[in-house]
Amino acid sequence: MSAIDPYQAGMFKSNPYAKKRDILGSLVVVLDGRLEERNLQLIAPISRAVLQGEIHELILTDEPEVGPKKKVNKIAYLGFFEVSQGGVMVVGDELSVAEKKVGTVAGFDETHMPNHLNIIIATDQRVSGLERGLELGMKICCSKANA
Repeated sequence: MSAIDPYQAGMFKSNPYAKKRDILGSLVVVLDGRLEERNLQLIAPISRAVLQGEIHELILTDEPEVGPKKKVNKIAYLGFFEVSQGGVMVVGDELSVAEKKVGTVAGFDETHMPNHLNIIIATDQRVSGLERGLELGMKICCSKANA
């Protein structure tokens, strides 16, 4: 008997992550650029573990109704961050840079795995990291919404 992915099978009717610690890190690359036809395919699972020392990419979108299993085209590149305190990142978590909220985790794209995970952030301001004035070393925090 093969294992069933509970996300693909639609077994979860609500977010099962009742309590979790913040994921912390810092920017190691500030990106610049926007694309209108990126064609990212978000995976079905609503969560991904991110480990201390890993480096992952943060990508912004202002597309409505973005989420797991959706395609994302309109994006802006924010940057890459190195995880200093790992944890489990979940769709709906709030992402902040230098204590300023940027948006919420919308889903994950595995195009570049195992090198890095693309973390898609829903925002109302599709503005690149360079355009935002971000600097190397700025602190990243990903926390459970309403925590």
